[in-house]
This record gives sequence, C-alpha cells and structure tokens, in this order.
Amino acid sequence: MTKPDALRTAKSELHPRNRHRERYDFAALAASSPELLPFIKPNRFGDASIDFGDAEALKALNRALLKQFYGVAFWDLPPGFLCPPIPGRADYVHYLADLLAGSNGGDIPRGRSVRALDIGIGANCIYPIIGTREYGWRFVGSDINPVAIGAAQTIIAANPCLSGNIDARLQKQQAHIFEGIWKAREQFDITLCNPPFHASKEAMTAESNRKWKGLKNRDAAEAPTLNFGGQANELWCDGGEEAFVCRMVRESAAFGDHCYWFTSLVAKQASLDGIYRELKKARAVQVRTIKMAQGQKISRFVAWSFLTPEQREAWRQSRWHG
Repeated sequence: MTKPDALRTAKSELHPRNRHRERYDFAALAASSPELLPFIKPNRFGDASIDFGDAEALKALNRALLKQFYGVAFWDLPPGFLCPPIPGRADYVHYLADLLAGSNGGDIPRGRSVRALDIGIGANCIYPIIGTREYGWRFVGSDINPVAIGAAQTIIAANPCLSGNIDARLQKQQAHIFEGIWKAREQFDITLCNPPFHASKEAMTAESNRKWKGLKNRDAAEAPTLNFGGQANELWCDGGEEAFVCRMVRESAAFGDHCYWFTSLVAKQASLDGIYRELKKARAVQVRTIKMAQGQKISRFVAWSFLTPEQREAWRQSRWHG
C-alpha cells in the first residue's frame, strides 16, 4: 500500500527547532524505555507504530519521548488525567521563545533569569518540562486540582534537572486565574495557557466521538473513550475557550506592569473576535496572533502586552541583558 504524502510529511510542519519533526524512531525509543515495547506493532503500512487510541500506549510513548529528548527519568500520571501529545506542546514553547526573541533583537532570552507562568500545569507538567530543558527557563505552574499539583510536584522532585526550576502552585480561588497565584512584586517574562476547549461535557463527548471514528473502524462496536484522558477542568468550562481567555484578559490588566507577554492558545478561529474585543476594552498596548501549522491542523496563540515602549526597553535591559 502506498503511503499518502500527508502521512509522510505531516510532521515537517512543526517548528524548525521542534525535536519531534521526524517520524518516531520506535526502535530507539523502546531501547531507552523498554516499557514501550509491548505497545509497538506494525501499522497498516507495515511500519512500527502504536495504537494512538490506547491511553496506556500514549502514556508509555510520552515517557519514552521525555526520557530520550529531555532527560526526564521519571514521569507518570494519575488515572484519568490529560496525557497530551508532546510534539504539539513543544511547538507552543518554541513559538513562545520566538515571541521573546522578537522583543529582544532576534535573540532568545535563555537561562534562569527568564520566568514563565503556565496557567493549568496539569498533572503532566509538560510545558514547564520542555521550557526548562530547552531554554533553561524557570516556571511557575498553577492548577485548581490538588491531585494535579501533587502529581506535578512528584515529577519535579523525582528529576534533578527539574528540581528548583519549576514551582507548582495550587489555585485555591477557582473564580480567578492570576490572583492567588501571582505573588507581590513577582515578574514573569511570559505566561502560557492551554485553556479548556469545550463549552460543556456534551460538546466534549461529541468531539470524542468524532476523534474515535478517525482512530477506529467506523463500524467497530467499541464505545468511544478519551484516549488522551483529562479531568473536567482540563477539557471544558462554561463558555468554552473564548469565555476563559476573555476572563484571563480582564484579569491580566491588573498585572500588566509585571509581565512582558501574556499568551494563550486559541483553538477555534471563531473565538478570536470576542477575544480581540476584550483586549481592546482592556487597553492592551500590543496584540499579536501567531499561527502554528501542525500538519493539516492549524493552531494559534494570542499574545498581548500592556507595557509601553519605554517599559519594554527597560525590561529588556534589566532582565535579558542584566
């Protein structure tokens, strides 16, 4: 059977610095992480692969990728928590680095002086892991779920390369995003967020059904499941991503002098108009929308800043060139 070009080249659309642009080398991954081996089987083209509809296979793949490419020896998730695909997560981090570089004469600010805030670190801790290992940034990660925070803290403590570089904080005020997490006089160079995508559990279930049909035979009798897992707060909220990001924009204004760039992923093109209106109301000084092409999927994130040109220059000099 001939492989369609889309299957051969889809990953070439990832960011140029993304370590996962090539097809997975399952032999190398299994050599470093033997627990992946039982999940590796020939796909319909005869190539080594895994069943991407199998949650345990995805978890084993993530463990292998994190070990081989990022030096993370221990990584685990409590049952039912989001197990995200790592290549897409890495893309967001690399594009964030480009955003900072664009504000710094083309040079990516690196090292522990750069601080990032991950809204919704989850139990997986993926964004801070990649940002710390690729660019040496320090992270604060927040989450409203104490089990997720505990799991993230376990990952951090178990890996010397992460300890001291990532601080997982429980958000006890569920009505707030930044308040209750952002300490007095604390500064962040960038914030990031993968907001709850769906507006309801019903909408999430419908999307799960659609994805299942893409992974399995349409006539298969198996009940659809979320192969990537996820808790309610990771997957949906009232109003979906647009309402969440708009709330983030409103709250970010109070911290505008303490952050260079606020950002959030936005999955739906239709969400942008409402977010732009909210940014205008909040009087953001700079607003950018950065597209990320991942094969046939187009993703994006919105970035905004409240700093004046003078404040931006002072920030660069004191934090990135000090």
